[in-house]
Amino acid sequence: MNPIIFILPGLNNSGPQHWQTQWETAYGFTRIEQLDWDTPVCEDWINTIDAAVTQHAPHKVILVGHSLACCTIVRWAARYNRVIKGALLVGPSDVDAPSYPPGTTGFMPMPLNKLPFPSITVASTNDMYVTMERAQQFADAWGSRLVNVGDYGHINSASNLGLWPEGMALLQQLY
Repeated sequence: MNPIIFILPGLNNSGPQHWQTQWETAYGFTRIEQLDWDTPVCEDWINTIDAAVTQHAPHKVILVGHSLACCTIVRWAARYNRVIKGALLVGPSDVDAPSYPPGTTGFMPMPLNKLPFPSITVASTNDMYVTMERAQQFADAWGSRLVNVGDYGHINSASNLGLWPEGMALLQQLY
């Protein structure tokens, strides 16, 4: 069974060089378009996720979140408790950290509830938005397996990952 893959970018969306955009183009995945990428409201983002997921059989859906979208997915799961096929949570930004950029509403504190579906959390050793220790805390709380990919920064466009085959292999573990 082929899963339905939704791409969920974080704050400011994912540009053309971002691995999420590369996956969307190469593999036909669907980006969930949020109302406001630059000054997001958590409630709006959660509702947009739920509207997309409920258009399909949830047990066939895999969410691929990056950065702030990881926090959003966990909040969505706590709100709606839908059992999806799984989630790949890449570079989860620590919204509680002093270094987190201003301009978001309703995302704090970082949710630490167990997810009702399988998940893999992916973190980098030199991500400016989350330490490995904090990423491990998130993964443990979410019931997620943590994968340390090494020095890839925020695992975004600046990381120059292209189609990011290592990430695709992790996604396929959720199929």
